[in-house]
Amino acid sequence: MYKRGVPQDPEKQNQVDEVKQFLANGMRKKWVRYSEGAVMYSMGIHSFMDLAKAAKATYRVKGIVLVNTERVDEYIELMCADNPE
Repeated sequence: MYKRGVPQDPEKQNQVDEVKQFLANGMRKKWVRYSEGAVMYSMGIHSFMDLAKAAKATYRVKGIVLVNTERVDEYIELMCADNPE
């Protein structure tokens, strides 16, 4: 049975578990792919892609897109400072 937010592919589930374990240990990557970033920021991959592009934090390296998480964090902080809730 399909569960929302749980990948059906065991390989994808392993990747999600790796990222969650990495974050649970208090470590953080500076450069991530879209799929890792979406898990790190607890959002869908397309939402993370839009966020990374808006933050101008994407870099292409030999056909792979890497996202600078430090720039994404700075962008989120700036956007939250403008819109207090």
